Amino acid sequence: MYQVLKLLRSAPTSAKIGMVAILINVVCAVFAPVLAPYSETQVVGDGWESVMWSTDAVKHDPPVILGTDHIGRDLFSRLTYGARNTIALALVTTALAFSVGAASGFLAAIMKGWVDMLLSRIVDILMAFPTLIFALVVLSVMGTSTTVLIFVIATLDSVRVYRISRAVAMDIEVMDYVEAAKLRGEGLWWIIKDEILPNALLPLVSEFGLRFCFVFLFISALSFLGLGLQPPTADWGSMVRENAAAISFGILTPLIPAAAIGFLTVGVNLVVDWFLRKASGIKDVK
Repeated sequence: MYQVLKLLRSAPTSAKIGMVAILINVVCAVFAPVLAPYSETQVVGDGWESVMWSTDAVKHDPPVILGTDHIGRDLFSRLTYGARNTIALALVTTALAFSVGAASGFLAAIMKGWVDMLLSRIVDILMAFPTLIFALVVLSVMGTSTTVLIFVIATLDSVRVYRISRAVAMDIEVMDYVEAAKLRGEGLWWIIKDEILPNALLPLVSEFGLRFCFVFLFISALSFLGLGLQPPTADWGSMVRENAAAISFGILTPLIPAAAIGFLTVGVNLVVDWFLRKASGIKDVK
């Protein structure tokens, strides 16, 4: 724990800003029922009411901080619950993609031969399909349940995790300490767990952050197209789509969930950028 705190204190300002952005979103996701004054489906007023501090704002108790959406639900409550739904889905999907992709990548790098050939060709086939088109086709056929959504996106992202995991593991696998472990008769699982994984952890953690951003944005894009999380579940991508018509009337409601998406994405990328510099050995300029 001390080493972790020391590492965080040594982070550059940009990374600390990113950590604050991530922390704000995590707090909103975890404590959504406490922070949100209304439920995510409760209609509290008319459609597209103004923000609380506007001169023409309608008075509510509790106050409607960011106004209402297209059917009169509290936008702040929807935004808070949307953080829980969108971030949790992206986190679970990224973790599943990493578990499958990293394990298969390490396996291919160590075993080589027909195992490497078979797994690599399967990955090549999956990567040959455009990601969005593949997801749209599968979701249109199999439905848009949360389980199907996680499975489809995790499958698409695991092939990219496989590529980097295999490349990193192949560089580590030729090291003397790995050869020594093989000569000692250590098993495949022991070599992966005690030799490959610890030395591949830093670049994989950086890649996890990048993958999370891609998955998060991909889920938001699918929700915007109507194939992500389904109403009345709050989701930032679907909130942009539902309120898009407000722009024609000069109402900025759809820009609020869009800004939330950008805020979290930038925050994660600032932290990932710091991790990548740590992994490459480049020192931060003070």
